[in-house]
Amino acid sequence: MAHFARIDENNKVVNVLVTDNNDPAGDEGYSWLIQNLGGTWVKTSYNALKGKRINPETGEITEEPGFRKNYACTGMIYDEVRDAFYYEQPYPSWTLNEDTCEWEPPTEYPSDGQDYSWNEENQEWLVRSEVY
Repeated sequence: MAHFARIDENNKVVNVLVTDNNDPAGDEGYSWLIQNLGGTWVKTSYNALKGKRINPETGEITEEPGFRKNYACTGMIYDEVRDAFYYEQPYPSWTLNEDTCEWEPPTEYPSDGQDYSWNEENQEWLVRSEVY
């Protein structure tokens, strides 16, 4: 199977479809998508996560680079310069990790087992029960 993300004029993923790898046109269904649905389609890989390739047989993350960094999902952005899919920046203080194409906060998420939310104003993690 081949996976393609349809992107809008702002390079935002609006949906992802699966096509047949045995396409007689030899392009894994890309021509069919263009001819029948129109729009702009970018190939994505179900086996890409945080810049790494997932072994489809074992589910383990390998050291091989992931195709376009991440599997495309609705709402993600396709960045032509990085040739990568990633979500929009969640907070102004977060930076994009170029290797994983994941957004990273200024301080790491606490690893004490509690549920936290980011407080952008104070640049800190707050226990979720303190937020609500």
